[in-house]
Amino acid sequence: MKQYIFAVIAIVAMGCSSTAQTKKKGFVKLFDGKTTTGWHSYNKTGVGSAWEVADGALHMNPAKKGAAGGGDLVTDKEYSNYHLKYDWKVAPGANSGVIFYVHEDKKYGQTYLTGPEMQVIDNDGHKDGKIIKHRAGDLYDILKSTSEPVKPVGQWNKAEILSDNGKLTFKLNGVTIVETTMWDDNWKALIAGSKFKTWEGFGTYKTGKIALQDHGDEVWYKNISIKEL
Repeated sequence: MKQYIFAVIAIVAMGCSSTAQTKKKGFVKLFDGKTTTGWHSYNKTGVGSAWEVADGALHMNPAKKGAAGGGDLVTDKEYSNYHLKYDWKVAPGANSGVIFYVHEDKKYGQTYLTGPEMQVIDNDGHKDGKIIKHRAGDLYDILKSTSEPVKPVGQWNKAEILSDNGKLTFKLNGVTIVETTMWDDNWKALIAGSKFKTWEGFGTYKTGKIALQDHGDEVWYKNISIKEL
């Protein structure tokens, strides 16, 4: 009997160890550099033709849009607590963004109706760059970044979004530029002071998809990886 009990304990311990190891897994690729596997156009099943894979990057090519070739790309999977890393660059005058905690539902026509955004933009070449809280690295229309370590247009930027039980951090090129807490009273006040104040569902979801925005401009993303916390 003692041997049986010890065997059961050993099996349970192995299971717990396995679970702990699973939770401690490192970064996994969201984009393999070759295909759009793991992604789809928001509220659709496929990927719009304007999103092409070239030189190891996801490229939004407006010239290939056609009638219905665009739209935001979203991950097939939803995420709650995570550390997201990605590289981005824009063409002159371009605007885009990485939107997170996106709730995919037909009643929401766009990703930005539910998900906050880390801004991706040509600060000097796009009109939005003249608006406070609309510049590269900002928590779009909610919180201005503390500094602007963005690289010149055409160069790659390294961005990070960390969200852990409401604690939200943005990093750009190794510099922490935004820190806040989601879903508390201060978060509600920030939203109340933004363009999203009357948007039902915006910034309320604690799990959701990650989106690459099609703003009608040319943008590239690569080295997209995530670590679930």
